[in-house]
Amino acid sequence: MPHAPVSSQVSRPVVIIPARMASTRLPGKPLAEIAGQPMIVQVWRRAVEAGIGPVWVAAAEPEIAEAVEAAGGQAVLTDPDLPSGSDRIWQALVRIDPEAAFDAVVNVQGDLPTLDPAIVRRAFDLLADPAVDIGTLAAPITIAEERTASQVVKPVVSWNATGETGRALYFTRATAPWGEGELFHHIGLYAYRREALARFVALPPSQLELREKLEQLRALEAGMRIEVARVDTVPLGVDTPADLDRARQLLASAR
Repeated sequence: MPHAPVSSQVSRPVVIIPARMASTRLPGKPLAEIAGQPMIVQVWRRAVEAGIGPVWVAAAEPEIAEAVEAAGGQAVLTDPDLPSGSDRIWQALVRIDPEAAFDAVVNVQGDLPTLDPAIVRRAFDLLADPAVDIGTLAAPITIAEERTASQVVKPVVSWNATGETGRALYFTRATAPWGEGELFHHIGLYAYRREALARFVALPPSQLELREKLEQLRALEAGMRIEVARVDTVPLGVDTPADLDRARQLLASAR
């Protein structure tokens, strides 16, 4: 039987941004300068602009926390050896809110400095449906090479009549679903009910999660409902020096 959320309404959300200095292709990227600010500060600003609730950075190292606090933000230190961003989000949530006042958490990745704040709100709004445990986003694939690229995760979604939202049936690195029609690029931004996140991090990695190397499959295999909202474009994730240059150009032109 599908897991039903314990509560139907969320009224006190918090946004948490996980960040760590270790990066294979771009070491130290949270502190990389973009338009006069460290990248993590730019991401924090976009999250604040979403207007959902308090924003915290879950920092694996003190220098990240110091940069955020110097800009007027809030940060909490987390164990740098945690296995995933979800575990870092959960540890941060428990540390900043041990009394469980926050009933939902939006996980914004720390390498999205040009993120449109409106899509952060779009993911959170999916939790208005009491049947939804987790909200996330996807954009239509418009670049032919992405249809077969394993680094592009494709959600298989049962879309509603308008095609704007739908229930996730699967996520894969393969090209799916088969046949004519749109394919979608999953955007790794999540809104969780607090009890859903607590349940998720307590579960062991699932068989399909380990095979596809996709953490969200653990939730689906456990019967949790992930709802997907369609957005127009995939935000720029900064993973390489070229990505960093592009982000600098985009934010410089916006100043």
